[in-house]
Amino acid sequence: MDKREGSLDAPTRHPLLWRDKAFHDEKALDAEMRRVFDVCHGCRRCFNLCDAFPRLFELIDESKTGEVDGVSSASFRAVEEACTLCDMCFMTKCPYVPPHPFAIDFPHLMLRARAASRHRGEKAPFGVRQLARMDRNALLARWAAPLVAWASARWNSMTRIPLEWILKIDRKAELPRFAFRSFIGLAKRAKRKAQWTPNKNAPAFGRKILFFPTCYVNHASPKEGASMARLLAHCGAEVEALYPTCCGMPFLEQGEIGEVAKRAETIARAMTPFLDEGYDVVSPTASCSLMMRQEWRLILPESEKVKRLSERVYDITHYLTEMARKDGLPSGARAVEGGVAVHLACHARAQNLGARAAELMRLLPDTKVEVVERCSGHGGTFGVVKPTHAVAARQARPALRLMAKTGAKHWVSECPLAAKHLAHQASLGQKGRGGGGGAPPSHAHPVALMARAYGLSE
Repeated sequence: MDKREGSLDAPTRHPLLWRDKAFHDEKALDAEMRRVFDVCHGCRRCFNLCDAFPRLFELIDESKTGEVDGVSSASFRAVEEACTLCDMCFMTKCPYVPPHPFAIDFPHLMLRARAASRHRGEKAPFGVRQLARMDRNALLARWAAPLVAWASARWNSMTRIPLEWILKIDRKAELPRFAFRSFIGLAKRAKRKAQWTPNKNAPAFGRKILFFPTCYVNHASPKEGASMARLLAHCGAEVEALYPTCCGMPFLEQGEIGEVAKRAETIARAMTPFLDEGYDVVSPTASCSLMMRQEWRLILPESEKVKRLSERVYDITHYLTEMARKDGLPSGARAVEGGVAVHLACHARAQNLGARAAELMRLLPDTKVEVVERCSGHGGTFGVVKPTHAVAARQARPALRLMAKTGAKHWVSECPLAAKHLAHQASLGQKGRGGGGGAPPSHAHPVALMARAYGLSE
């Protein structure tokens, strides 16, 4: 057995054995949680990453023994609640991840705990379950988009207070606004009008891209997604759009692994014909590209379709930087006045691809670029629901301080929810508590900002 203290080897992950009985066995799960928590207790390098570890260490320190054996199993639920599955402990802090013999994978252990709860028949909170149904919610909201936007606005106490009572959605949280026309609707119109015709004079002419808009871009930010697609076409690519269903990240957060597997199979099956024709798949949201590139393969390791798709999926900043390196980008981009602060989203960093968003922004002429590598705190539904919204706001403060310190007029993030969350926190003007004070700078996806620099915004 390897006797080294810690490891410098690249982290690897084991498949999730979610269909095995032992995966959901309460005694086996409790024993594994105690084993992992004991290692965490002895190390504590991760104390400042998120709220999960301070909660764990406080439970241990205040127990009768001062060790993990003094903490009740029921208390572990508080630790599980605070984990957003951001993967930063696994990727950046823990020296005991596989291939180290300790084989610590804290995020997947929290996922296993949630999956075991679902297996026992315990449902996730009602509001969280409803928020995860993005496609259904958007379909219901689309035909009354202005009314829904009015009802979900933070200033509207007449509707937000009942939402807080019924769905436990914190009245202070900023909610996505559903658009009347989806990205797929805009894509159909663009195809009819030949608005995404490949630029034959671009260095990368001849590439073929299948644009998977993700549930957020498809329903809540379709115009920004259309700007990204126009940029890809301007760079010479033939762009097709396909959205079979959500990637399943909101269900993964709840421990609904079976639901994620269904969605992975559905999407992989729908995209296979495009892969056969030489298309690359591009996602504009880092969480979704992470799901398609990594998580699906661990959930369905036996699926050849899923494996093949995972090898052809790119986060959009990854794809454009690779295009720039290999082929080059068209000329004609303008400088972004006022500078850009680039927030590196956790799920982009978890893909171990480097600071692609920052690299992309540095391709813009005469544009000052600053980089911030701190968690936004949002974490999907974590930043929206009442039990954890305040925690998400608190966790945003270091990133918010650094973003504000840059003085940049434009904030970008590969995670649209992170960008929205940081801008919202900045708008609160939390002076002395990490807030930037006053109105927030403009916020966008880095590729949408690049499209603007080329004059291609919708």
